[in-house]
Amino acid sequence: MKPIALALPLLSLTPLALADSAQSQSRGLIADSNWQLLNRSIFDQRDYRHGGRNGGARNAYKPRHERNGKAEEWAYGVMGTFNSGFTQGPIGVGADAHAYLGAQLDSGGGRAGKARLLGLDNEGHPKRAYSRGGAALKLRVSNSVLAYGEQRVKTPVFSSSDSRLLPETATGFFLTSQEIDKLKLVAGHFTASTDRNASSHDQGFVVNYSNARQGNQFGLAGATWNPTTGISASLYTSRYQDSWNQHYFGSTLSHALDDRRSVNLDLNLYRTRDTGKALSGRIDNTTWSLVTRYAQGPHAFSLGWQQVDGDSPFDYVTRGAIFLGNAVQMSDFNAPNEKSWQARYDLNMSGYGVPGLSFTALYVRGFAIDGTHVDPRGGYAYLGYGKDGRHWERDLEARYVVQSGKAKGVAFSLRHNVHRGNTAQAELDGDQIRLAVEWPLAGGF
Repeated sequence: MKPIALALPLLSLTPLALADSAQSQSRGLIADSNWQLLNRSIFDQRDYRHGGRNGGARNAYKPRHERNGKAEEWAYGVMGTFNSGFTQGPIGVGADAHAYLGAQLDSGGGRAGKARLLGLDNEGHPKRAYSRGGAALKLRVSNSVLAYGEQRVKTPVFSSSDSRLLPETATGFFLTSQEIDKLKLVAGHFTASTDRNASSHDQGFVVNYSNARQGNQFGLAGATWNPTTGISASLYTSRYQDSWNQHYFGSTLSHALDDRRSVNLDLNLYRTRDTGKALSGRIDNTTWSLVTRYAQGPHAFSLGWQQVDGDSPFDYVTRGAIFLGNAVQMSDFNAPNEKSWQARYDLNMSGYGVPGLSFTALYVRGFAIDGTHVDPRGGYAYLGYGKDGRHWERDLEARYVVQSGKAKGVAFSLRHNVHRGNTAQAELDGDQIRLAVEWPLAGGF
């Protein structure tokens, strides 16, 4: 399957037009500025079965005799963000800044590490508090913005995850251009990414599966096109220095059958090959997923298929750069040669008089894992993949967002996730309970 060939038919659906200039409408550095403050508390408990197979991957900083079958962390985080406007004139100048603080509410050295809510000291004990902050300078010409510094980025090949207590950040240049209506172009060059529970900014890149020595630079370029309502297509290319080249194609099609029914198709495809010194070993990997969704009133049903073609797992830089349909709570279902399917049901209780309340039930089963041809000198040999690996995961979630009053916007979510598998795959058997409360505040000047 060739991403460019798939994208070309979409280019003929609508003519391109120039977008109105955002910089010409600037009201000034302060007038267009805004701030956000997000309070978040998370309790995460993971009960690992069979004594923590694969060497006890949880509590990894602790000596083996001090590890136990539970990873449990409870923490509070506060995230402050300031986004300035731009000075007036042909070239607008502005700045964005952020400050994050995470505090321990409960945990211990034998229970910390796997959930990645809290930072750890050199002895593997959770820190009582940790923090970090940063800023980025930004320039705008017409509808193009160039930012340099520490920032949050969202693309299919390099993306700042916000799935734990505090979000990831990345350091480097990032250009966003929307000079043509309905077409967004981006390019970036980064020298580091900061993990969600880290307090320092100089630890290189966060890579999810390879344990090999890592590259020092990451570059990307991409485009997203939305020709009409319900149709989008994205095409990206990226290079992780001396590790791999990774390309991405994604497309979403949505169609309303009537005022109560709709269908949706979501395709994601990645192509990865080693490059340069091939620090993580031989990589020749094509991974894709296709999810179809049917919604009727408050009900939605989804079916999905995901497939890995290659003798290495699908890997990615930063925690959030995986837009695959079967990358769920406890597993990405991305092992060598793995095939997996999902079934999902969503219920929006607003249709039954309880706006803000929703439920989700998800099941994914992976099979046909064959890691016997993983490069023995590469960064994935330690995962111990075998032949005929299989596993499954079940995720249940209830979520409620307050709709009105002084607590409007406060969100509560409760998840229960279960993962089981055989010894030919690399994920741990475990049960997870996760309770999160979020209270956002925002304003302008």
